[in-house]
Formats: sequence, structure tokens, C-alpha cells
Amino acid sequence: MASVQNSFEPQFFSVIHPLNDVPEQKCSTEGLGRIRMTRAVRISLGVLRAYLIVMSLMLGYHVLDLAGVLHKTF
Repeated sequence: MASVQNSFEPQFFSVIHPLNDVPEQKCSTEGLGRIRMTRAVRISLGVLRAYLIVMSLMLGYHVLDLAGVLHKTF
């Protein structure tokens, strides 16, 4: 028959707020150069950029329409 040991040693962890913590050394990005991208990555980033531009223009148009700037008078 197996026996169960009841030796429980609690572990305590200290919580340190990030503002009170020692700052860590940051990595230097000097001399890394440009990142090489494949054609598929370049195309997908171009499509994403075009999508964001179109959505921004549509939002601007909607805001101007709601503000009454674009009302047509005949």
C-alpha cells in the first residue's frame, strides 16, 4: 500500500511593481540593417496599407457627412 507524505513547504514569491523594479539593459539595434522580406510578405503588407488608407478615408467621409459638411444643395 502506498503512503502519502504530508510534508508541505509553502513557497513565497515576492511581487515587484514594474516602477519599483531595477531597469533592464535594452538591446542595441545599431548595425542591424534592413529586414529582408519575401514577395508574399511585401504584397500582404501593401494590401494591409491600402486597406488601412481606404478605411481611414471612409471614416473621414462618414465624420464629415455626420457633421453636415458634405450636404448637397440643389
